[in-house]
Amino acid sequence: MASSSSSGLTFKLHPLVIVNISDHYTRVKSQSLPPPGTPHSAANAVDALPPAPPRVFGCVIGIQRGRTVEIFNSFELLYDPITHSLDRAFLEKKQELYKKVFPNFYILGWYSTGSDAQESDMLIHKAFMDINESPVYVLLNPLINPTRKDLPITIYESELHVVDGVPQLIFFQSSYTIETVEAERISVDHVAHLKPSDGGSAATQLAAHLTGIHSAIKMLNSRIRVLHSYLLAMQKGDVPSDNSLLRQVSSLLRRLPAIESVKFQDDFLMEYNDTLLAAYLAMITNCSSTMNDLVDKFNVAYDRHSRRSGRGSERLKPRIQIGLRQGTVECFKD
Repeated sequence: MASSSSSGLTFKLHPLVIVNISDHYTRVKSQSLPPPGTPHSAANAVDALPPAPPRVFGCVIGIQRGRTVEIFNSFELLYDPITHSLDRAFLEKKQELYKKVFPNFYILGWYSTGSDAQESDMLIHKAFMDINESPVYVLLNPLINPTRKDLPITIYESELHVVDGVPQLIFFQSSYTIETVEAERISVDHVAHLKPSDGGSAATQLAAHLTGIHSAIKMLNSRIRVLHSYLLAMQKGDVPSDNSLLRQVSSLLRRLPAIESVKFQDDFLMEYNDTLLAAYLAMITNCSSTMNDLVDKFNVAYDRHSRRSGRGSERLKPRIQIGLRQGTVECFKD
């Protein structure tokens, strides 16, 4: 495998593809793990090696405009690890279904998971050449590397080179950029703010977020108090004057009065009023729903009472309606 490609193609990758591959790998990995209550001996538990991470395979679809390849979506494929081949009938069926929904999308290549491209991957790559003469290979590395700053996604192209007098296809790594649309940005933001998987509620997550903001404001307040005490001590002559430090303090303090501007006050009041209005509307909606449930229950109770006592219960109906109008309900005995 060579380092970089010389094809000159520009690749644009959408976040939906990354989410699909990650979800595919997570589901397959969770299904391959033994159930929690599976019995096993202590000797096997000590000598057993951790299972190798599973590999998943799928197809990437998108649009190619000139020298720009834009990968929009992906779907899963059935893979036979013994023959290193894909289920071609399943692929054609999925392609036909996607063509009905996305007529402009074409199969651009395939994806898999792993730390690096393997020799068996070339067999799958050659199989895709029957559909696309120059397919792309998207590889997701599921292993966590804290030192890595970029996304664990690699896009490979294949080029024909002569090695030792024999023409061979070789994978070349290609650069890419992340391309998003408005719907994808909203979805990714929603996924990023999902409640934690340890069973914590959304309220718990909100409380943790507000606690972090409160701690940051408290820390800022304490630092400002330290600066204020230092400036007072310098003014009294208790500490020597340092012009360089004074310039830094002055530069920092000039940022603080920015929140006292008229524009900030208007924006803050507008945001504050919108928040109060949303909370007020939510409270009204909740009260209305509770009142509707209460009315439904009394209607059911009134119908049952009417069937038992006949027309004599008509005298209770005005009294119940008056109680509902006043926001309270009184119970009457026969």
